[in-house]
Amino acid sequence: MKQILPLISADKSTRRPIIRLAESVYERLREDIFAFRLMPGDRFAENDVAERLQVSRTPVREALMRLQSEGLVRGYFRNGWEVVPLDLGRFAALYELREMIELHAAKRVAKSIAEKQPRSPACEELLGDVAARWRVATNQRETDGLELAVLDEGFHIALVAAAGNPETDLVYRQVTEHIRIMRRLDFAYGDCIRDTYEEHIAILDALDAGDVAQTEVLLLQHIQDSHTVVEQITIDRLEQVRTELGQQPAAAPGRRKRFG
Repeated sequence: MKQILPLISADKSTRRPIIRLAESVYERLREDIFAFRLMPGDRFAENDVAERLQVSRTPVREALMRLQSEGLVRGYFRNGWEVVPLDLGRFAALYELREMIELHAAKRVAKSIAEKQPRSPACEELLGDVAARWRVATNQRETDGLELAVLDEGFHIALVAAAGNPETDLVYRQVTEHIRIMRRLDFAYGDCIRDTYEEHIAILDALDAGDVAQTEVLLLQHIQDSHTVVEQITIDRLEQVRTELGQQPAAAPGRRKRFG
């Protein structure tokens, strides 16, 4: 059966040294996963990737090994590769960890503002440039779901960074990597685009006012609403997102190759 793989055109990067080739293949496959051109459960072979990108199998294998170390794909001995299927239990645990980290960070930032402590550069960034991206006129707001997901991710990373704990910041960035596909689904499906600007502005207003309690309430609701969307995700809805985004795979979903 024909295997699922997005159509990817070759470019000048295919003539670069092997290390740069592996990086290029890695970036493109990674983005295919996060943009839903490759869906959870899709299977493919190294030869397919190499042929479409017009590179040898070596950089493809290196890229796939790196993606496997990040938990995005998994390999089967002599049987190709698979985009890791969704594990909703794992995502629930990650969202719980996200909630704990963000609430702690937000309360710490709000408290420092309430106590009129000197603002760190990261705090100035959050309440300055990051806030400005959300406090825009309605006709200037981002309407593309995937782009808005990037904007949302940046806000929450900046929030945790503003708390000033580099170890927490590191852990949170790792959590962010693992939940990125769910964050993008949150924005690619449903009505969250309509509400997300108001939610972020309200959180920023509470932070600016140094209102610890209100910041906690608003942020908790924001995260839990996102988690609710995650809990409702099904494969049918994933396929619907891919269809609505106009990013059809090379073969129909029903023709996935099954290995073994």
